[in-house]
Order: sequence, then C-alpha cells, then structure tokens
Amino acid sequence: MKKIILLLSATVFLVSCSKDKYVISGTVTGVEDGKTIILEAQDEAGMGLVPIDTVKVKDGKFEIEGKALEPAFHMLQVEGLQGKVPFILENGDITIKINKDSLNKSKISGTYNNDEFSAFNDELGKIQKSLIDFQTKNTQLMNTAQQTKDTATINRLMMEFGKLQQSVGEESKKKYITYAETHPKSFITALIIQGMTGDPAVDVKKVEKLYAGLDESLKTTKPGKDISLKIKQIKSGPTAGPAPTGPAPAPAAQAPAN
Repeated sequence: MKKIILLLSATVFLVSCSKDKYVISGTVTGVEDGKTIILEAQDEAGMGLVPIDTVKVKDGKFEIEGKALEPAFHMLQVEGLQGKVPFILENGDITIKINKDSLNKSKISGTYNNDEFSAFNDELGKIQKSLIDFQTKNTQLMNTAQQTKDTATINRLMMEFGKLQQSVGEESKKKYITYAETHPKSFITALIIQGMTGDPAVDVKKVEKLYAGLDESLKTTKPGKDISLKIKQIKSGPTAGPAPTGPAPAPAAQAPAN
C-alpha cells in the first residue's frame, strides 16, 4: 500500500513539474549541426522582437526549456533560413517540426493553445485558399497584360481579385467572431477581442459580451488587461485619450475589425 501511495505521489509530482515549465522539443531536418535556433519575444513596447534564448541544432533536433508566466506569442528563428516560426509559448510540452523549405508549413502541437493555433490557422487557410488559387492561375496572364499594356485585362483581373478579397475578408471575419464566441479558454480568443478594440467603429457591446465570456485566467494576461482598459476608454469617449497599443497577434491570427 505504501509503495502505491509513493508511486502516485511521484507521478503527481512529475506532472506538476511539467506544468510549471515549458519544454520545446523541435526537429529541423536538413539543417546542419551547430546552426543556431533563436527564441524571440516581443519587446515591452510591442514594436519589435528580442532574443531570449538560443540553442544549437544537433542531429536535426533541438530543445529549449524555461518558465512562462502566461501564454504569449513567440518566434523561432533558424540560422540561415528566411522567415520565422510563430507559436504560443506556455508551460507544458510543445512539439515543433520546422519545415525548412516552407516555414509556414511547420507543425506546432502539444499544448492546448498551440493545438488551437494550428487548427485555427488550418481553417483560415481553407478560407483564404481561393485567393492563392486566383493568383496562381492569373499571374502569367497579369504579367503578359502588363507587358503589352492591356489595360482592359489588367482592370478586369484587379476587379475580380478585389471582389474575391472582399468575400474572403467577410468570411474570415465571421470565422474570427464564431471562434471567439465558442472558445472562451483559448488565448487566440483574447487576441481576437484585443484586435477588435483597435477599430474606432467597434461595437463595444459585442466586445464587452465576448470579454465577459472570456475565461478568468485569460483576463489576467497582458491582452486581457489591455482589453479591459480599452473598453473603459472607448466607453469614456474621445476625451479619454488614445488607447494603448497592445502586442499584435501572430501573422496568421490577425483579428477582425468588428
């Protein structure tokens, strides 16, 4: 009986320890040993990125450990590669499979918010696929039209693309709102609401409703506090002065205007 209790106690201890820190287990096939992986965070002003940790690639793998006070978007920069890999740094086991030939196809999983981030981006990708397909289909035609100064074709393509952009934008906007309404525990939701407060014409009642439904643990994060402050400033009117600018979401998780 004592052995069982000790075993259970040890298991609980190990689980609690893993929740008190983050462990990023990464793979980056095709990158030479010794190349540097840089973990970057937004600076205090939210205007740029600063390195907070570095590790070296060994046998196509790397590992980074530390503690996170709250969820926040971070970036991974691989020495010699263009672009960065966005993910949500939070305590827990995070797995990142970097695709060196196409960083936007890198796979992130392991913790709740990173699983949500990946799933959310996949859904947005489906919505925005028509834009990519249109560009792929018409790039050569547009280049030829520009070379021959075929203004009729240029104007037609631009008009068609503009209509498609508007349609995709509206569909994406609905996706953001629906997600925020149905995922109160997701860090992505906090960023969506925060993004909404940046629109001067925002429906403050909608923002208040979404914020009220937000999980309490997210209300104490930087985006959560920023939302609360901005709601007060919006309701106070223009005399309250401009609302502070919060950290921007990752590229694939931009928030809707309303």
